[in-house]
Amino acid sequence: MDTKTKIKDVLVNLLKVKLQELKDDAKLSDSIGVDSTEMVEMVIALEKTFAMKLSPKEITKFSTINEIEEVIAGKIKA
Repeated sequence: MDTKTKIKDVLVNLLKVKLQELKDDAKLSDSIGVDSTEMVEMVIALEKTFAMKLSPKEITKFSTINEIEEVIAGKIKA
């Protein structure tokens, strides 16, 4: 399973949205209404899924699925 698929799987399970609702370049807050509490839960779930710790600076870049993938892929390669 690739990184983007894992990210989408986390979002589908956590936010109870349909996979079709998750557009790679749409703002999560606008497209599916992710609020600050859900963002914290999402970060925790992503950290567990990818077995990594994300810094606050990295998390501030999380507005689209593409941006989340970019940050996580960068940490995996590091």
